Amino acid sequence: MSSIGTGYDLSASQFSPDGRVFQVEYAQKAVENSGTVIGLRGKDGVVFAVEKLVTSKLYEPGANKRLFNIDNHVGMAVSGLSSDARQIAETARTEAASYRAQYGIGIPLKYLNDRVSMYMHAYTLYSAVRPYGCSVIIGAYEADGPVMYMIDPSGVSYGYYGCAIGKAKQSAKTEIEKLKLADMSCKDLIREAARIIYLLHDELKDKQFELEMSWVGNHTNGRHERVPFEIKAEAETKARQAMDEDSDSDTEDM
Repeated sequence: MSSIGTGYDLSASQFSPDGRVFQVEYAQKAVENSGTVIGLRGKDGVVFAVEKLVTSKLYEPGANKRLFNIDNHVGMAVSGLSSDARQIAETARTEAASYRAQYGIGIPLKYLNDRVSMYMHAYTLYSAVRPYGCSVIIGAYEADGPVMYMIDPSGVSYGYYGCAIGKAKQSAKTEIEKLKLADMSCKDLIREAARIIYLLHDELKDKQFELEMSWVGNHTNGRHERVPFEIKAEAETKARQAMDEDSDSDTEDM
């Protein structure tokens, strides 16, 4: 961070002379220090893949999940401070439940995205609070097909076919841009998502990690669910094989 932030980073409601809000940039830095999360939207659904870094061998496997059910048809993947992310997930669940109670149907993802992004943006407006140190990807399968949005700590959100947040987001975006997402099924996306996460993890030489994956689409009858163990294990096996093949070809070239 530039030294020009001195004195201008004490409040989220204050701009620096060059128009920056340092508290928001600090929140984005917290996201960049977290594991990589990618969301892929294909022709029949949305797939989430999370690189959950394991910083201690004493952790119980499967704990501290970064994938959340928001409503029957809505899933959320998060990167950044997990405690902040749980609060965002709880807010999203409250909004979804309120809409379902009032209208008798599941909340359209567009409205949920607007409400959650406005909530996150509100925490960048007042000096008594700080921005949330997390970014989220939300996805759903609706009557007219799959939908996916990404929201960053400033409250800015866009709809995506493929997006990435976290430590290796730039490299992940480069890999995602090579895919023809609009023509791919969820099973194809699962394999590609696992390959990308393993590739990026190997590049950064991080410690152990767990791969979390979920999907929502036509094949799940529009429900957000964890990817079955067999399909996830197969995707991880193929990802490792691809890594080994790449390393062997590099060795031969040398």
